[in-house]
Amino acid sequence: MMNSEEIISVYESVANITEQMLTAARSSDWERLAALESNCASHVRTLEKSEPRSALSGEMRERKFNIIQKILADDREIRNITEPWMAQLSSLMNNTSTERKLSMTYGRNQAG
Repeated sequence: MMNSEEIISVYESVANITEQMLTAARSSDWERLAALESNCASHVRTLEKSEPRSALSGEMRERKFNIIQKILADDREIRNITEPWMAQLSSLMNNTSTERKLSMTYGRNQAG
């Protein structure tokens, strides 16, 4: 089990990573965003395994709350940036797939 300081340290690392993810999303650096997301998930797994179930002291609880608020705000902004991009990417992929199917269908019919 981790002590209170170690727990807060991991939460601060997650906040730092999500801030870097936001920077990557703002600059459309999707590869960096994906790598950071993987790193963030690793830290979250650490918290899930190691965070004690007992309550933190008042000061630690306040720090944890503030860190989580920042993480959630950054995550919301990341989603605001990435969701339209992902919808556009999905549309492009669907169009490419449709074009390929049409080409295969009509290409075969013309060859026959």
